[in-house]
Amino acid sequence: MTLHVDSPAAPPRPGPRRSAGRRGPKRGSGWARFDLRATPYFLVSPYFLLFAVFGIFPLGYTLWVSLHEWELAGDKTFVGLDNYIELITDAAFWNAVFNTLGMFVLSTIPQLVLALLLANALNKRIRGRLFFRLGVLLPLITSVVAVAVVFTQLYGRDYGMINWFLSFFNVDAINWQNEKWSSWIAISTMIDWRWTGYNAIILLAAMQTIPRDLYEAASIDGATPRRQFWQITIPMLRPTIVFVVFISTIGGLTLFTEPVMFDGNPTMSGGATGQYQTVAMFIVKEAFRDFDFGYAAAASWLLFALILIGTLINYSFTRRIGGSK
Repeated sequence: MTLHVDSPAAPPRPGPRRSAGRRGPKRGSGWARFDLRATPYFLVSPYFLLFAVFGIFPLGYTLWVSLHEWELAGDKTFVGLDNYIELITDAAFWNAVFNTLGMFVLSTIPQLVLALLLANALNKRIRGRLFFRLGVLLPLITSVVAVAVVFTQLYGRDYGMINWFLSFFNVDAINWQNEKWSSWIAISTMIDWRWTGYNAIILLAAMQTIPRDLYEAASIDGATPRRQFWQITIPMLRPTIVFVVFISTIGGLTLFTEPVMFDGNPTMSGGATGQYQTVAMFIVKEAFRDFDFGYAAAASWLLFALILIGTLINYSFTRRIGGSK
């Protein structure tokens, strides 16, 4: 006879206690969703508010002014696109555009090439590397006025050091302010001296992020330092090069301080025949010497279009760096 004995049933596990009358926060509630969506916009709103006040509003107001015959005092007469039509046929405006583009090409291309070579040299292991890296930033902290005064003396016709040096090659003294080509060269050297180091530091910072393994692998494969520079460094720097080209384009096409100080004349004429008057100088002359604010505002918008076109053209070239399609 077999006796079956049932094992006692296991006691039930106690469930989680819930406090009577208390409930946890309801997930997905309206306030939580609002907080999750609105807080990021609230945190970034100061930038957009400042940009609206100091960026969008001036742009819109300048566009409105450009459609008027707007003088310092008196009635504001709506003239539509007359200022733009007159500006397009203004030889003085196109002379300023030509000067701006000429000095932009003479200053920007050597500046970016020298900055790239300088950054590559500072990226190598050399003695006093920190000293040289800090040294390239010295021109940036120098006053623009001081730079212009020094270079104006260097390019002086009678006692300038540049003419003194050229005299050893039997070159007659050059009046650097009299001709387009000579004044463009003088102003371009001011720009290059001041901004080459700045661009070199930006490119150097980007070079520091390139993995060293790529160079070691290339060295094992027998690639020379020159080939590594063109096949590794340049393609990896493409986004930074695009950025540097953009800011150089904007700065070059809005050139103002260097030619004004080189001229030394508050009339903003850019020389006796306007041989180095830039578009920015033309705008200031029309607005604050001739008090034709509508005409100056129209010139400002055409300068904006010029910068946009120049940036797009440069982007079409720089985007091909490194074999991008």
